[in-house]
Amino acid sequence: MKCSVIVPVFNMAADGKLEYCLNSLMHQTLRDLEIIAVDDASTDGSLEILRRYEADYPERCKVIHYEKNKRQGGAKNEGLKIASGEWIGFLDSDDWVSPDFYERLIKKAEETKADVVGCDYSLVSEHTMEVGRIVKNNTDDQTGICDEAQHRKLVMRPGSMVIKVYRGSMIRENGLDFPEGIFYEDNCAGTVWMLYCGRFEKINEPLYYYYQHDVSTVHYISEEKCRDRMKAGELMVMECSSRGFITKYRPEIEFRFAETYYITTLFSYMSGVRHRKLSFLAELRDGMKKYFPDFQDNPYYLREIGAEERKLAKLHQRSNLGFYCYYIALNTWRKLRK
Repeated sequence: MKCSVIVPVFNMAADGKLEYCLNSLMHQTLRDLEIIAVDDASTDGSLEILRRYEADYPERCKVIHYEKNKRQGGAKNEGLKIASGEWIGFLDSDDWVSPDFYERLIKKAEETKADVVGCDYSLVSEHTMEVGRIVKNNTDDQTGICDEAQHRKLVMRPGSMVIKVYRGSMIRENGLDFPEGIFYEDNCAGTVWMLYCGRFEKINEPLYYYYQHDVSTVHYISEEKCRDRMKAGELMVMECSSRGFITKYRPEIEFRFAETYYITTLFSYMSGVRHRKLSFLAELRDGMKKYFPDFQDNPYYLREIGAEERKLAKLHQRSNLGFYCYYIALNTWRKLRK
């Protein structure tokens, strides 16, 4: 089998989302393709839709179903257990890809002997093959043979996993998988997986369509999701440590952790969670002190994180209550000015 595509599915039956996703796979120009759709304990009609595709395309579509929800990481791991493809891809069940997506990425991989190939993506709000707002994913200076310098760049900015294909042998030989039971599993896996990549290439075209809608994972913030992002960051550090990468790439891993575990979580929590708790802010602050107490001196942190965010983070590291009061006052003042 040339390529296996793993599609985690949870409650995507409404509005034709799941059918549009699956149809984009059934019409791929790469014919040597297996679709492994993993129903993650859906409670709507998603499983019935998947069984229909499995019956209509028995040679191409395999369906896995289980009763307990494991989140996307668990669903992907179930798919990896039976994936036979020389190449492995992942597709979110509310997104879709261009008809030549897998053919072009794999052709690029075979021409360059790459282990991972990616592309850019398009943001769309309706089911269409017309390109919307283009988002660049990864940069040209990250491509090529992955020496130590390239790996440092890829640790800091691994990019999205769904817009890539991965060499199956790289995954199997290194025992690569995903954290289960949390959101943001890619925050861990994306970084760790790229450390095993011997060569990375990309196509500078938006071949992946990222569907923006109200129930999308990124469109609402909760304390649970903030905690999941923190957990993904902790697991990333633990994986890098157990696999022998933490010493060699400590500055880059420290920055990646500080950005995802701390900075993104801190400000998304404050802006998106209605009932905020000082206890949560204390837990977040203590986590940074536990893993990387000197993160504010990290050269990448000083270069990549904005001055205002650094100022507020510094205040938070000194005082939870002081940060909370200042943040609320600042936001109130800005709203009054508007």
